[in-house]
Amino acid sequence: MIDGLWENIFKKTKEENNILEILKGVPMLNNLSNNELREFERIVHRRNYKANEIIFWEGEPGVGMYIIQSGSVKIYNTLPDSGIKELAILKMGDFFGELALLDESPRSASANALEACQILGLYRPDLFDLLERRPKLGFKVMTKLAQIVGNRLRITSSKLQSIYTAGFYRGKNQLKIDSNLTPLLEKIEVKDKNDTLENLT
Repeated sequence: MIDGLWENIFKKTKEENNILEILKGVPMLNNLSNNELREFERIVHRRNYKANEIIFWEGEPGVGMYIIQSGSVKIYNTLPDSGIKELAILKMGDFFGELALLDESPRSASANALEACQILGLYRPDLFDLLERRPKLGFKVMTKLAQIVGNRLRITSSKLQSIYTAGFYRGKNQLKIDSNLTPLLEKIEVKDKNDTLENLT
């Protein structure tokens, strides 16, 4: 049996190495040096969640992004007429909620721990403080974040285009939607198929 003091020392070292490896796998951070990654290792918040514990609720203000260190997380919408609509199951190394690094827009979905999870939280005030101290580092990170957001917007635009061509028909002053496609539009107000999309999770 290992003495408690030594056990804590070994555990801390292993955890720190694991956090750096997790951070390297996040697209907005994967072009950073080890020294730059350590800047982020210092500001991430370690959080433990029990099975079925809510990480954040749909509609609450976004404060930052989350990276899964261990466990799995369900992302879902709550629909008024059909209950819960699952959007994604995320596992170790996946991240979610990154748009909250840009502003405090309400979350467009809820996140729930499916099992005991270790989560790394990167919050907007800590990020902005780091970027103010290290502007060159900030430019690299924000450029990658913009690419991620742009890619997700393009994917959503493509899905909406498919909806317009396959799932829509206009009736008496109403826009009727194929029931299988409804969840995708729950949080997006579309006036025209060329509109800019906003308020994505």
